[in-house]
Amino acid sequence: MKFQLDRSALLNCLQVVHGVVERRERLPILSNILVALGDETISMTATDMEIELVARTSAPGGVAGEVTVPARKLVDICRTLPEDAAVEFSAVESRANVRAGRSRFTLNTLPSSDFPTTDAIEGVVEVSVRQRDLKELFERTQFAMANQDVRYYLNGLLLEFRGNRLRAVSTDGHRLAQAEVELQGSSDGEEVHQCILPRKGVHELMRLIQNSDDTAKVVVGKASLQMAFGDVTFTSRLIEGRFPDYNRVIPRPEQCDKEADVDRELARRSLQRASILSNEKYRTVRLSFTDGSLHVAANNPDHEEAEDEVDIQYTGDSVEIGFNVGYLIDALGVLPTETVTFHLSDPGSSCLLTPKDDDGSCRYVVMPMRL
Repeated sequence: MKFQLDRSALLNCLQVVHGVVERRERLPILSNILVALGDETISMTATDMEIELVARTSAPGGVAGEVTVPARKLVDICRTLPEDAAVEFSAVESRANVRAGRSRFTLNTLPSSDFPTTDAIEGVVEVSVRQRDLKELFERTQFAMANQDVRYYLNGLLLEFRGNRLRAVSTDGHRLAQAEVELQGSSDGEEVHQCILPRKGVHELMRLIQNSDDTAKVVVGKASLQMAFGDVTFTSRLIEGRFPDYNRVIPRPEQCDKEADVDRELARRSLQRASILSNEKYRTVRLSFTDGSLHVAANNPDHEEAEDEVDIQYTGDSVEIGFNVGYLIDALGVLPTETVTFHLSDPGSSCLLTPKDDDGSCRYVVMPMRL
C-alpha cells in the first residue's frame, strides 16, 4: 500500500474520525485507524464499537491496500508537519512509513482483518435533512440529555420521524427540551418512527455537521443509525428501550392561567447575575411574577443574597416559584426569538417556555423546586 497526499487533506480526514478513538482501550485494535486505498480514494475509519466514523478523500496514483495505524500518533505527526508538506505514506508487513521532506516516521501496525466492521443497515426510515437544520435541532435539545443516568434510555436524544418533520426530545427527569425541523423531500404521512441516539453520538455529530444548506442523508435501522454528509459517514448503535411519553409532561399553553412575555436576553443576564450568589449545590432562584415585573432572588448558606428585576408583560395572579437557575439559563440560551413566553399555573407545577407567538418549533419544560 502506498499513496501521497497533501498534509492538509490527510489531517482533515484524521481530525474527522479520531474523536471516537478512546484513549484507554481494552482492545489494541480500537486505538488504531483503518486506512484503506482503492479506486483512487482513501478512506479512514475509526470506531469504539458503538460509533463508527469514515472520512474519504481523493488520492490518485497510489497502490491499493489497507492497514491499521495508531490513531493519535498519526494525528500528532500530521499536526506538527509544515502546512505545505506533501506526505508519503507506505505500509509493508507490520510497519507503516510516513515521510514529509526530511522527516521520517515508522509506526507499528495491526492487521486490517482484525479491525471491527459495521454491518450494512437495512433502513426502516430513509430521509434527507439540511445540515443547518440538523445542527440547530441538536443545539436546541442536547443540553437536557441525562449523563450516566440509571434510566439508560435518558442518556441520549430521542429522534422522532413523523411525515415531513423530524423532532428531537431530551430529558434528564428535571427538565425537557423539544425541537423540530422540516425534512427534505419526505412524504406528508403521519407514520411515526422513534429511535434514541446515544449522548456521545450526538456530540460527535454536532462537531462534524456544517452550518450549510447541504443535505445529510439519514438511514435508521432496527439497531443502528447512519448519517452521510459530504465525504463523511457516521454510524451509531441506538439505545434500546422505550423513551418516556414526553407529551404527557409538556403542559399545554391553554392549561396555564398565567403568562409572562419576557425579553430573552434581559432575563438570561438577570438570572446569570443572581446565580452568582445562589446555593452552589441546588442553584435555586426565586422568581416572583407580578403585573409588569419579574423579580429574581437568590441566596446561599453564607447568608449572601442577590436580587434583580426585569420588566415583563404579565397576565394572571401573582405567583412565586423556585427553579434551578442553570436549567432556565440553558433554555433561554437556545430559544430562537427575542421575546420568550413563560406559561405558568402554580408553584408546584412545571413551567413551559416557548418562543413568543409559539409556532411549535421548540418547547422547554422546567420542573419547580421547593423554596
